[in-house]
Amino acid sequence: MANIKYKVCVLTVTYANRGQFLNQVLKRVLGLAQVARVVVVNNASVYNVSSQVAQLTDDRIIVLNNEENVGSAGGYKQAIDYAYKNIDADFIWLLDDDNVPGESALQGLLHMWDEITGEDNKKALFCLRPDRAVHLRIAKGEDPYRYYLVKDNFMGFSISRIFLNQYYKLRDKRRDQRELKKYVQMPYVPYGGLLFHKSMVDVIGLPNEDFFVYVDDSEYTYRITQNGGAIWLVPSCRISDVDQSQGIGYKSKPFHSHLLDEWSFRTYYSVRNRMYFYTRVAVSNKLMFKINKGLYLGYLFIVSLSTSKTQQYKMLVSAVNDGINGKLGKANAEKFQ
Repeated sequence: MANIKYKVCVLTVTYANRGQFLNQVLKRVLGLAQVARVVVVNNASVYNVSSQVAQLTDDRIIVLNNEENVGSAGGYKQAIDYAYKNIDADFIWLLDDDNVPGESALQGLLHMWDEITGEDNKKALFCLRPDRAVHLRIAKGEDPYRYYLVKDNFMGFSISRIFLNQYYKLRDKRRDQRELKKYVQMPYVPYGGLLFHKSMVDVIGLPNEDFFVYVDDSEYTYRITQNGGAIWLVPSCRISDVDQSQGIGYKSKPFHSHLLDEWSFRTYYSVRNRMYFYTRVAVSNKLMFKINKGLYLGYLFIVSLSTSKTQQYKMLVSAVNDGINGKLGKANAEKFQ
């Protein structure tokens, strides 16, 4: 029998023409006994979200329509604020509009909630997304700080860790057969798959809409860690992405960079917001950060010359500088076109 000790409000944000994905998510969560409400933020989709939702004939769904796309940051801010103020539920469960949870994922999370110690506003639980190799390694016991908040890195590059990273790659080949842990701690996570008690909003507030898209979830969920709480990845509770995330299909080539080859507005926001976040939480030695930055940008400059991507390189540098200088918000198209 399903655990109906707790009531859960599911929040998701959709946009563009993603009705086929959203429909799969809604059908799954509406079949879960613990789900009391579902809030869908419509970020100016090109189809009628309200009409599609109405076809499911379930009055648990609430649609909040926006005339313009306010990004994932603005959308989740709106959803969380609405749920916090208006929904009678114990928990908030965030899902992207293409995150289909396993049939037992929510029940498993609620069971683990009672098992894992900690006050309601000091812990959060997160589902495993098996297509994310880093999450899978952490679920098997790898130190999350191998990947997260690496000191003084620039876009993942750190000269002091070149040989260490090569050692890790060799070691990974021998360790991939490890068993999954029951639960492991992470410093921050994406929105999709995160479950937290409603009282957590009193501690971490709402997402920063100035990020618009990308890294807003990292900054928001890291507030849990910064405020003395813990985020627990529960590998037995899984969600599947029915749409492929940006960058996953990119095939690396010698002397190329996905940052230049796949330059777009997505890349701009990702780079800008990552620089803003990381320079404020992961830089302890400014000189080492500048060295890493200079080396990596120098490499990308040479790559841009050899691949005729100099314009993309200039826009990337602009994104880096905007992030370091705290120039957030929705950017003008000239920043990425």
